[in-house]
Amino acid sequence: MHSSFATIDWIIFGAYFVVLVLTSIWFSQTKIENSRDYFVGGNAVAMWAVAISVLATTQSAATFLGGPEFAYKHDLTFLGFYLSAFLGVLFVAKVLIPRFYAINAVTVYELLEVRYGASAKKNAGIMFLIGRLFASGARLYIGALAISMILFMDIAAPHVGIAITILVLGALAYTYFGGVKSVIYSDIIQAVTYITAALVVLFYLYMSLNTDFSTIYTTLLEENKLQLFNFTWDFSSANNFNVWGLLTGWFLLNIAAYGLDQDMTQRVLSCRDKKEGERAIIISVLMTIPVVLIFLFIGLLLYLFYNHPEFSTMTGGVEQQFAGEKITILMYYILHEMPEGLRGLVTVGAIAAALSSTNSVLGAMSSVAIEDLYKPWKQKQGEVSEYHFVKAARVGVLVFALLLAIMAMLSYFWQRYSEVSLLSFALGVMAFAYSGLLGVYFSAIFTKRGNEKSVLFALVGGFVTVLFLQPYILGYFVDYNLGFAWQIVIGTLVAFVITQLGTPHEK
Repeated sequence: MHSSFATIDWIIFGAYFVVLVLTSIWFSQTKIENSRDYFVGGNAVAMWAVAISVLATTQSAATFLGGPEFAYKHDLTFLGFYLSAFLGVLFVAKVLIPRFYAINAVTVYELLEVRYGASAKKNAGIMFLIGRLFASGARLYIGALAISMILFMDIAAPHVGIAITILVLGALAYTYFGGVKSVIYSDIIQAVTYITAALVVLFYLYMSLNTDFSTIYTTLLEENKLQLFNFTWDFSSANNFNVWGLLTGWFLLNIAAYGLDQDMTQRVLSCRDKKEGERAIIISVLMTIPVVLIFLFIGLLLYLFYNHPEFSTMTGGVEQQFAGEKITILMYYILHEMPEGLRGLVTVGAIAAALSSTNSVLGAMSSVAIEDLYKPWKQKQGEVSEYHFVKAARVGVLVFALLLAIMAMLSYFWQRYSEVSLLSFALGVMAFAYSGLLGVYFSAIFTKRGNEKSVLFALVGGFVTVLFLQPYILGYFVDYNLGFAWQIVIGTLVAFVITQLGTPHEK
């Protein structure tokens, strides 16, 4: 295994942080007069910038490491998830975004207030905040774990804590002063950084294989590593992106992720009008597909590197472990094979991927907390200036930065002292919340039934249904395993039925 960072790696690392500091100062010059300016950029952000920002947000450190891992172990069927995302985004663009712009929304949950009343908006906002705290805290932990491994060659608690602090401070630098505009333009820098790092790794890997492109292609084809579509009817595997799951559960998950999750949709609501919002979200998914392909191709080349000694002279197999932790194949490669200079670049790429998902979530959580929960309460107390809510928004960003950092450190300790993996639970929590939101929004858009009370029961019912269907709960009592895509279908159906039980809301 390589030793820790060399001088050239530290130079690259330092240069990246100089760029972070200078650009955060530059982007923070944005004039902000009210909370709408802070949260949706006064609806004046360029469509192309929003598209790149949404792309950056979908690519976290988990994708940076998880994409290659999937291709290494399986094939290219993970790409189907993004074809499913394209269908989901078409639904969001044509059905949801026009409705959000029609009511001049700052958060997506305002639609529920128009349809069902104030408490429906509040309850959906609380569901989002709980889910996002767990999911993004765990996501932050994954990024910090990777950075600690590369920077310090260990995963000791103090070093993971330093890595978490680096990521949170980096995210705060962009979010605190400039709001969503600053986040969007910083995401462009992060996207360019981690895509460049991925392309350099791909090129280096390709050049290090002692063979030509034709042999690589033939070998991968013969070993069924280039399969794009899986038509098997499998209800069990979470990693099985079969066509039927992609057209049902994963399709629903993508509608929720792109249209009902303030983390993603906040950027789209900052466009000038609904047409630009629709274009931005569709273009972002089209741009995501080639980016994901880069990460999948890295996984395929790593498969050849470690499983075909005739191409790389590697023998003895791979034990994907580090300090007792199971690690991805790309992380193993970074720690064992990557040369000086390249390690610094890849570390910066992993930080950029983690940052682009962390800075957006701070703004999203603060927007829901202030616009949907605090602002209505404060305005009932009497007259209050608009700038008061800008200050409140910044306090919200600081509070959620602290809460996410605490959640990330809790993930670290939980993973070591608990039988139940908090990580798998935490990463799934947002999807648990999605099923309730999907059922409620489908009722709101396509039917006239439901009220504030049935919305609350539906949000909880969808969450509890998906939680109950987890192998670590229902599987404890019966021999059972149902893939995540099908769990979301069932959870959404339950939430929809519960909402329908409510008598129509009287306006």
